Amino acid sequence: MNAANHLDSSTAAALDTLFLPFEEASLAWPTDDRVAFLRARACVPLRRFGRKAWSMEQSFRPFADQLERDGFDVSGAHGHYPLVMVMPPRQRDEARGLFSRAAALAGPDGMVVAALANAEGARSGQDDFAQLFGATQSLTKNKCRAFWATGGGVDTSLAGQWRLLDATREVLDGRFLSRPGLFAWDRVDPASALLLSVLPEDIGGVVADLGAGFGFLSCGVLDRYKDVRELHAFEAEGRALEPLRENLAVHAGKAQVHVHWHDVTQGLPGRYDAIVSNPPFHQGRSDRPELGQAFIHAAADSLSTDGQCYVVANRHLPYEATFARRFEQVRVLADRDGFKVFAAKGVRR
Repeated sequence: MNAANHLDSSTAAALDTLFLPFEEASLAWPTDDRVAFLRARACVPLRRFGRKAWSMEQSFRPFADQLERDGFDVSGAHGHYPLVMVMPPRQRDEARGLFSRAAALAGPDGMVVAALANAEGARSGQDDFAQLFGATQSLTKNKCRAFWATGGGVDTSLAGQWRLLDATREVLDGRFLSRPGLFAWDRVDPASALLLSVLPEDIGGVVADLGAGFGFLSCGVLDRYKDVRELHAFEAEGRALEPLRENLAVHAGKAQVHVHWHDVTQGLPGRYDAIVSNPPFHQGRSDRPELGQAFIHAAADSLSTDGQCYVVANRHLPYEATFARRFEQVRVLADRDGFKVFAAKGVRR
């Protein structure tokens, strides 16, 4: 399993609980294998009960890649299904939008089943679910809660309102487009702002932004540097791609702009004169410093001979040794407000 595809204990428990109503015969599997699974994750119960005919949706590239490796189709769900399974996210607007989509896929005759860990908001998630679907059944186990209902009692007016909660919207006084659930989705992340403020004046050529999000850092680079010929924005979360493209489209006349739905931890497809990154360092509530370390390795493997990379990270993260192992020269451009900005060049191949 790659660095970005870790299944933490809370998620694993919620997945086990999602399948529990079927294991205990509280619910029956559809006879025709027509099942949609929203925010699907590869897991032991899915390998045990899942069928290749199921329709999977997963917007996070590493998780989608793992599902494909397990033989599942992740091209998405279309039409109506007798069963829709859901792994809701923590962000409430995003989760409500997902419940609305599940209701549309289930139609009036389908069943929707969801599960959440108690520590991830299971109670409020079930309350929202019941508000949309009406009469709801549930069970609790593994410090998690599974809940389900048919689509026949859906509040259609509320479903329409909730569908819009997940839409791309203006943020930061209209300067950017974003959507709920993305990293720092409605604010300027202070680490990215610090990185942008201390970048040197000589950046140009072909530039990559690793973990671009909705595009704050990429847009900042294009705003500031007229010698950038191409900018490649890499982002693993597919839900970010629409606002990212829209935000970068404003700068299309300044440079060639390319947006990639890509897992950076698996390496990069090109060669770059400069790389900027505010890499992720957690999944769910768990610190995952190996993600940032994988980003540093990917950057080192993809820089041109004279290329440099600029990375911002929380001060406590153990990145110094990785930089020293992969680069001849490493400098700290800034160390304040709990963050460090590293500049590195002279790749050790």
